[in-house]
Amino acid sequence: MSAEMGIYEELGVAPLINACGTVTRLSGGMMAPEVSEAMRQASEASVDMMALQAAACRVIRAATGAPAGIVTSGASAAVLLGAAACIAGLDPVRINALPDVADGRREFIVVRSQRNMYDRALLVAGGRIVEIGIPDRISGPGVRDAAAWEIAAAITKNTAGIYYLAEARSKPSLRAVAEVAHEHSLPVLVDAAGQLPPACNLRRFIDEGADLVCFSGGKAIGGPQASGILAGRADLVASALVQMLDLDVFDSFFAPPEEFAALRQMRGLPHHGIGRSCKVGKEEIAGLCVALKRFAAADPAARRAAWQARLQAIVAVSGRSDMVITSGPIPVLSLDVGSPDAADRLARRLLAGNPAIACGLGRLDEGLVTINPTAMTDAQAMLVGARLKESQ
Repeated sequence: MSAEMGIYEELGVAPLINACGTVTRLSGGMMAPEVSEAMRQASEASVDMMALQAAACRVIRAATGAPAGIVTSGASAAVLLGAAACIAGLDPVRINALPDVADGRREFIVVRSQRNMYDRALLVAGGRIVEIGIPDRISGPGVRDAAAWEIAAAITKNTAGIYYLAEARSKPSLRAVAEVAHEHSLPVLVDAAGQLPPACNLRRFIDEGADLVCFSGGKAIGGPQASGILAGRADLVASALVQMLDLDVFDSFFAPPEEFAALRQMRGLPHHGIGRSCKVGKEEIAGLCVALKRFAAADPAARRAAWQARLQAIVAVSGRSDMVITSGPIPVLSLDVGSPDAADRLARRLLAGNPAIACGLGRLDEGLVTINPTAMTDAQAMLVGARLKESQ
C-alpha cells in the first residue's frame, strides 16, 4: 500500500458514512486508537492462545462479575459455543460427536415470542428448539405471553438448556426463567448481543441468574467487529473454549491454566470441536480486552451526551423541522418525511450520494428515516446535516 493511498482506496472500495449504527452489514463502528494499537501489537508476536484467553478471562471477570469468560468471533459464535457447552459439557465423547449426540439431550426451550434468526446458532451446534407459549401480546389478540410454569412443563430428559433473548419486552423475566431452570439443574443461555449500553448490563444478566451470557464486542463496546464475549459458569465457559481451540496436540502437552481448571476434569482430550470454525485471532482478543476496559470505565452520561450532541449538530446544520431525537440507551434521530414512499426516496438519495450515507430503514413503512450516532464521527455528522439540508 502506497503512503499516499488508504487501504480502501487501494482496494477500490468507497467508504461510507454509517448513520445506521454498528450493524454488521455496514462493517460495524470505528475503534478507538488504543484498540487498533493493541491489535497491531498483538499481530507482531506469537502467543499460546489458551494463555491469551486466560488473560481475557481475567478482564471479562472484572467487567462482568461472571466466574469466567472468553473472547469469541462474535455474539453469534458465543451462542453457538454456549449451546455446544450446554449439550456436551466436559465429556470428550459428546464433544467429538456434535452436532450429533446419542441420547437426544440436545433440546433448548425457547419462548415463542423470543424466536429470532440468530437462534439458528443453537441448531448449528446440534441443538433442537422446543417452542413454548402463545405471544398474544405480540400478535395483537391479547396481552399474555409464556409463563414460567410453561417452561417447567416443557422440560424433559432431552432438555439441554433454556435459551433467553434479552430484550426490554422479553417475558417471562430472566429471574423467573432462571429459577425454573435451576430447579431442574439446567443452564440458561442468554443472548444479550445488543444489550449494551447501559454498561450495567455487563453484570445484570449474571446477577439475575444467567449461566451463560453472550455479548457483541463490535457494537457499543467498541472492539473489533469480529469479536464477542461468552461469560458465565466456569465449567461451561471452559467447555466452550475447548470446542473452539486447535487441539492438535498430545494430551501430555495440554495444560489448562487456572482460569480454565475445569478442563482438567476431562477423561481425555477431544478432537477439534464443533466451534473450530468460530476461532478468534490474537488480534481480536487483544483489541476486545482493551475496548472492554475502556467501555466499563467510561462515564455513561458523557458517552450519551456525546451521541446526543452529534445528533443535535445534524439538526442544527440541516435546518429541518421534521426531526425528532428520541430518548433511550442510545439516542436516535427520526426524520418524519410524510409517507413510506418519501422515506424510501430520501434513504436512496442519501445512499447514492458521495460519500454514501446509510440510514436506518426499520421504520420506512411509517414514513420515517432514522439516524444512529454510534458509528459516526462528529465531522461525518456535519456532512449528514448538510446533505439533509440539500434534500429538503
